[in-house]
Amino acid sequence: MPADHLPSRAILFASERNGAVYRIPSLLYLSEHKTFLAFAEKRTSARDVDAKILVMRRGKQIKGSVKWEDTVLLEMARLPGYRTMNPCPVYERERGVIYLFFTCIKEGVSEAQQIWWGKNSTRLCYVLSRDAGVSWSGLTDLTYRVLGTQIYKWGTFGVGPGHGVQTQQGRLIVPAYAYIIRRRCWLIPPWFFTQPHSLYFYSDDGGDSWKMAEPIPEYQGLECELAEITITDSYHLLYCNARTNGRRRMEALSLDSGHLEIARLAKGLSETEGGCQGSVASFYPPKSIGMPSDRPDPLVKMSWLLYTHPTGECCYFLHKRNRTNLGVYINLMPLKPKHWYGPWVIQTGPSGYSDLNYLDDMGTFACLYECGTTKSWEQIAFCLFTIEEVMENIF
Repeated sequence: MPADHLPSRAILFASERNGAVYRIPSLLYLSEHKTFLAFAEKRTSARDVDAKILVMRRGKQIKGSVKWEDTVLLEMARLPGYRTMNPCPVYERERGVIYLFFTCIKEGVSEAQQIWWGKNSTRLCYVLSRDAGVSWSGLTDLTYRVLGTQIYKWGTFGVGPGHGVQTQQGRLIVPAYAYIIRRRCWLIPPWFFTQPHSLYFYSDDGGDSWKMAEPIPEYQGLECELAEITITDSYHLLYCNARTNGRRRMEALSLDSGHLEIARLAKGLSETEGGCQGSVASFYPPKSIGMPSDRPDPLVKMSWLLYTHPTGECCYFLHKRNRTNLGVYINLMPLKPKHWYGPWVIQTGPSGYSDLNYLDDMGTFACLYECGTTKSWEQIAFCLFTIEEVMENIF
């Protein structure tokens, strides 16, 4: 699939000669500080069980470009005997606090082992920063405080990866997924009765306490991201876009209760073989951007959605798509079941996980994503592009 136009990029993390690999990008933009925080996992190989520690780079916007500081190891985000995975930051704007969520998994225990035996070895943790990522607190373990006895009904779980959101009303939301054990049967491994479901953790008091939302029961969603859709100044909906093991993405919408109650398969968004994480961000279309002449006019104040995910090269006989060619998709009417358009390919060749932020003070998007020449985990790159470029390359 040819790319119409490739944004310029900066390589923030690259595999090393000693075998070290960087995976699972996570991006946070702090508009008041003009600062990016780019997170990733450092692993001794590409395998999940070889994850070790989270790393971070801070980037400062200076005259239209971003100057990046050196890589920092987040030693405080560790539990002895555990590996740290799935960085997922959320920013509390009133207090100016970053909550960097992640999971800690026992060394040597794989996700598959946890699901097969129904024995969770994962902890829900965070560290926080009050100075835009310059320094971080010690680790807080929320596992039993938030999950309680529910933890015994889960094979395993994860947060994000990617980023969380704060709604207009102030709720902090951290996307997550869990492998839920529906029942147990003597002599039969719990894996046979376990299904994945997307969900989220949330706080209504600025991060002082956290709770768990109800899992989305349909379509067996996995890694997900959420965005808030503004319908009017006083009416907002929560939107979720999730990975599945099928051929389509899942998306869900909330009603007034805040629970994600309306789930459907996303028409126009395909999934890679075995699934892959994708990223979504909501934004107000700038007044300078007009609707394409052949598209219906949306509600005046409704948010649009932007989404990134590998578009893949499809073998139509086998109906399989691989992790290649990172694409950008746009949705001009998020409440409609079929209004995704694209893709605009911004990275050709192998590509994988990505995280997308909207810089509302600049009308620009930032994307942190996995890519490479032969493997998708060779590098993690950063790029900027505008909504004008999206519209020009999609419509």
